[in-house]
Amino acid sequence: MKKTSILGAGAALLAGAAPAHAAAGDVLVRARAIMVAPNESSGPVLPSFPGGKVSVDDSFAPELDFTYMLTDNIGTELILATTKHSVSGRGDLKGVGKLASTWVLPPTLTLQYHFAPNAKIRPYVGAGVNYTIFYSENASKGLEAAIGPTDVHLKSSLGYALQAGFDFDLTDRLFANVDVKYIDIDTTARLRTGPATNRVKVHLDPIVAGVGIGMRF
Repeated sequence: MKKTSILGAGAALLAGAAPAHAAAGDVLVRARAIMVAPNESSGPVLPSFPGGKVSVDDSFAPELDFTYMLTDNIGTELILATTKHSVSGRGDLKGVGKLASTWVLPPTLTLQYHFAPNAKIRPYVGAGVNYTIFYSENASKGLEAAIGPTDVHLKSSLGYALQAGFDFDLTDRLFANVDVKYIDIDTTARLRTGPATNRVKVHLDPIVAGVGIGMRF
């Protein structure tokens, strides 16, 4: 009888120590460090530089996201972050160097499928929609030295997003996270120099890779 009681107490203790995995109604909050790596392409930027195209640099930033679990396997995630990028010249514009800079705000909403919701390591995939806002755009001194004082504006973008990642339990509520996204971002850059206005289509299409920590509520 005594041995049975000890075994029963041990089983209860182990059951109480088991991680409380994500389930329907849970909210998962993550803080990530992300790298945004554009896969940019563009048409000619200026008529006076017909072979001139653009290059957009990578950027590192913090990211905050919130996931609401609709079922044990299905969740919806809202991703919030903002990054600053420099735009440099390629081809005929390579000698100009930096052309402009801009801040990017790309809120993204995805619908996710979480595999193995009761496992310690839980992979997921997602797909959704992205709306990107560009703000604080500025022409560089090098560009203005080449063509004169210039106003730069980037049109907002609406596109799709694809996502894959996994959560890894650290405690019953705390978990680590690795996440990779592909975001479809297309914009039109408008450069206004005096009476002349030039427009160029730019495809950014970044890979966004992140690692972070999360809490289950």
